[in-house]
Amino acid sequence: MEISSLKLVYFSPTGTTQAVVNGIASGIHCNRVEQLDITRPSTREEPLSLSEKELLIIGLPVYMGRVPALLTDWLQMMKAVNTPAVCVVVYGNRVYEDALLELTDFVRGAGCNPIAGAAYIGEHSFSSPQTPTAEGRPDAADLQHATEFGRKISEKLASLSSPMIPDLSIPGCHPYRGDSKLWVVDFIAVSDACIGCNVCVDSCPTGAIDPEDPRQIRIEACITCCACIKKCPEHARMMKPGLVRDASVRLSTLYTERKVPELFL
Repeated sequence: MEISSLKLVYFSPTGTTQAVVNGIASGIHCNRVEQLDITRPSTREEPLSLSEKELLIIGLPVYMGRVPALLTDWLQMMKAVNTPAVCVVVYGNRVYEDALLELTDFVRGAGCNPIAGAAYIGEHSFSSPQTPTAEGRPDAADLQHATEFGRKISEKLASLSSPMIPDLSIPGCHPYRGDSKLWVVDFIAVSDACIGCNVCVDSCPTGAIDPEDPRQIRIEACITCCACIKKCPEHARMMKPGLVRDASVRLSTLYTERKVPELFL
């Protein structure tokens, strides 16, 4: 199967999913590569259209074992014509449950032909220096693994003919387990170190932070991705005592064993 271009699509508030998707792409030799970062709300206003000559690599983080709920409308608007696709989820060393299956179902429903899937590990959103979970991941070993995965995808593409793409088997359950709705919780404290630089505003994937006063957060819009905490150059944002910080401690205690990427070809 000949591919004229790579289309890299990712939702990546803290950069981990973007790193994995680019790692996979580095193992696929293609002269034309387009990237679509759908993290910011404005980038999800238009539907994605794909042709059969493109290879889609789409990567999403796992939230509560599922695809992030705020992306379902955009995913349902995708339109493709027998586009080969690679589905990738990135989870914080806990479990990815049905997220990869759910993403594959969305992609298949849009008209794509999934040819490969993967579950990689990234530093958990709730990870902190005090309560680390999968700290620093994806690391160099993960990214090398992703590049090798890209090479395997290239080999599979070379062996395929368009009408003869076998069905890809992905683990998971129908109906999907768990609830894709996230906690609605006031968990971010802002210290006097805040200088109003608005890095947090620009990092927020839902526009939940008030650009006129970054201390103000629309709690109902927050998806607890913690991008604003991790990217604050003044370290002025932190978790308050409560539900999210308690979860951070549990994750750091219970999920210390290094998990490895899983590939489906």
